[in-house]
Amino acid sequence: MTAVAPAPPAESEPTAETTPATDGVAHRIAFVTLIVGTAVLYLWNLGINRYANDFYAAAEQAGSQSWKAWFFGASDAGNSITVDKPPVSLWISGIAVRVFGLNSWSILVPQALMGVASVALVYLIARRIAGPNAGLLAGVVLALTPVAALMFRFNNPDALLVLLLLGAAWATIAILDDGRVRWAVLAGGLIGIAFLTKQLQALLIVPAIGVVYLAFGPPAWKTRIVHLLAAAAAMVVGAGWWVLAVSLWPKDSRPYIGGTEHNSIIELTIGYNGFGRLTGNESSGLGGGAGGPRPGGDGPAGALFGGQTGILRMFSNLVGGQVGWLIPAALILGAVAIALRGRAPRIDLERSTMVFAWLWLLSNGVLMSYMAGIFHPYYTLALVPPIALLVGIGGVRSWRARDTLWVRGALIVAAAITGYLAWVILDRTSDFQGWLRWVVVVLTVLLVLALVAEKFTTGRVFGRAIVAVAVIVGLAGPTAYTINTVATSRTGGLASAGPQRSPLDAFGSGRGGPGGMPGGPSLPGAPGQSLPPAERAAAATALRRSFTGEPPPRAVTDLLGRDAANHRWAAAAVSALSASGYQLALERPVMPVGGFSGGDPSPTLAQFQRYVAQGDIGWFIGGGGFMMRGNGTAAQIAAWVQTNYRAQTIDGVTIYDLQDSSTR
Repeated sequence: MTAVAPAPPAESEPTAETTPATDGVAHRIAFVTLIVGTAVLYLWNLGINRYANDFYAAAEQAGSQSWKAWFFGASDAGNSITVDKPPVSLWISGIAVRVFGLNSWSILVPQALMGVASVALVYLIARRIAGPNAGLLAGVVLALTPVAALMFRFNNPDALLVLLLLGAAWATIAILDDGRVRWAVLAGGLIGIAFLTKQLQALLIVPAIGVVYLAFGPPAWKTRIVHLLAAAAAMVVGAGWWVLAVSLWPKDSRPYIGGTEHNSIIELTIGYNGFGRLTGNESSGLGGGAGGPRPGGDGPAGALFGGQTGILRMFSNLVGGQVGWLIPAALILGAVAIALRGRAPRIDLERSTMVFAWLWLLSNGVLMSYMAGIFHPYYTLALVPPIALLVGIGGVRSWRARDTLWVRGALIVAAAITGYLAWVILDRTSDFQGWLRWVVVVLTVLLVLALVAEKFTTGRVFGRAIVAVAVIVGLAGPTAYTINTVATSRTGGLASAGPQRSPLDAFGSGRGGPGGMPGGPSLPGAPGQSLPPAERAAAATALRRSFTGEPPPRAVTDLLGRDAANHRWAAAAVSALSASGYQLALERPVMPVGGFSGGDPSPTLAQFQRYVAQGDIGWFIGGGGFMMRGNGTAAQIAAWVQTNYRAQTIDGVTIYDLQDSSTR
C-alpha cells in the first residue's frame, strides 16, 4: 500500500496558497453562475408559497404594525403573547412588510437572499482551503440540498440561523489562519445573534469551534484560552442584551413569553427551546411534560415530531430525503482529507478546517438523531453547511490523491454508499420520477468500475468523465427533490422538501393531518379527543388549515372584519395555529389564546373577561382548542364563551359575537 503522504496537486489544480492568483476568468464566470443560479432557484415563482408558515408570518405582520410587537416578537399587534422563539429572524421580514406591505414576497425574499449569501460563504470557505473547484462543488451541494431549497424559500428562523452560523464558521477559519482575537470576537458575536433566532440550537456549533481552536490555533495555548473567553464574552453580549431587556421589562407592559409556564425568557431558553427538546419534557406547547405524553415512533403521530430516535434517523422516511443523501460521503471524504494532512504541522489550516467541519456535522447529526423532544425534519438545514464543506474540500483533495490505493478505495466506498442511499430514498417515492433511481444505480455501478479501471489508464478525458458521473450520482436525487420543492407550493407548519410535502405524506395521510382529522392520525392524550362532535369537527378543520396553510373562509373573515377597527383584537381563537390565518386575512390583530398550541396560561380567564368587558375583543373563533389542556386557561376561556354567548356557524366555522349583549 502506498504511503499516507499527500499527493502534490497538478499545476492545473491550484492549492489554497495560490488560489487567489490563479482563479482565471472561467472560475469567475462559474462563481457568478453559481450565485445567479442560486438566486433564480430560490426566487423563482416564490409567490406560490403564499405566507409559507402562517405562525411566523402573523408575527411579521404584527411587527409591521407595532414596534413593541416587532421588538418582542409578538404574535399579534395587540401584544398579547410572543411566538415561542426570540425575534431576530422576525425583525428582518417585519421591516420588509412595513416597507413593502403584507405579501408573500416581502416575507420570503429576505429568506431567499439569506440562502444566496449562505452559498457564497460556503464557496469562499472551501475556495480558501482547496481552491475554486472545491468552492464551486461546496456551493452547488448546499444550493441543491432539498431542505435548503425548502427553508430558504420559507419564513422559519432556520434560514437566518444557518447564515449566521456560516458567518461564525468563516470567522473561525480566519482565526485558525492568523490567530487574531478579532475573529474570535466576530464568531462569538454572530453566535450570540444566532441565539436570538433559535436559542440553544445556535450553540451546537460551539463545541466544534472550541475543540478545534484549542487543538490547532496558531497562538500559544494560554492565548488560545483567552481568545475563547473573548468569543464567549462576545456571544453573551450578542444574545444577552435582548434577554436582559426582556427580563427587566415590566411583565404587564410587554407580551407574555410564549412557550412558557411562568412568562420567563430564561424558562423558554432552558425548557421548551433547550433541554426540553433533548429530553421530551417540554412543559408547554406540543411537547410532553404537563401538556401530556409526546407521541413518537415512526407512525403518523410520530411524524409530527421527527419519527423514531436513533442513529439512523437522518436516513429515515421522514428525514432522509431532506438531507441524508450525502452524509456518509461527507464523513468519508472529510476523514480522507484529514488523513492526507497527517504529517502537516499542528497549525495546518486545511486539517483544522476539515476537523472543524467533521465535528460540526457529526455532533449536530448525532444530537438531532437522539432528540426525544420536538424535532422537525427541516431542523436538518443546520447540517447542510458542514456537509457541503466536507464534500467540496474532501472530494477535491481525495480526487487529487486518488493514486494512493487507500484513497481510491475510500472514493469507491463513498460512491457505492451514495448510490445505494439515493436508490433507497428515491424508492420511497417511486411514483415520483421512478426511472431516476434506476439511472442512479446504473451510473453508480459504472462509477465504481471506472474508479477501479482509471488506476490502469491515462488521459484527462477519462478522469473528467468520472468526475461528471460522480457529481450526477451524488446530486441527481437531491436535484430532483429540489426542483419539485421550488415548483410546487409549500405552506403550513409541517412543510417538507421533495414529493412528500408534509412529514405525514410518508404515511399516505398528507391530505389529512394530526389529531384525528379525516385522513390523519390521532394524537394520544390530546384533550381535544373528548370534545363534543361539533367542536371536534371544527377543531379538526382548524388544525388542518393551520398545518396546510389553507386560508380561512372568506365569508367568516368578511364578518369579523366589519368592525375590526373598533377593537384592540378583531377576534380571539385558541392557539396561534388557528388565529394566525385569520390575522393574515384581516390584517388586524387576532389574539392567540394559549399561544402556539393553546397550552400557555395566557391570558387568564379573568384577563380575558376584562378584555371582553372593555370591548377589546370583537369575536371568538371556536374550534381551535384541539391541543389545549383539559383544565388549562384556554379550556376555561372556551367554556366560558360557549356558556355565555350564542354560537353561529359559517362555512363550518363556529364563531361567537363577544359584543352581543344577549346570552344563551
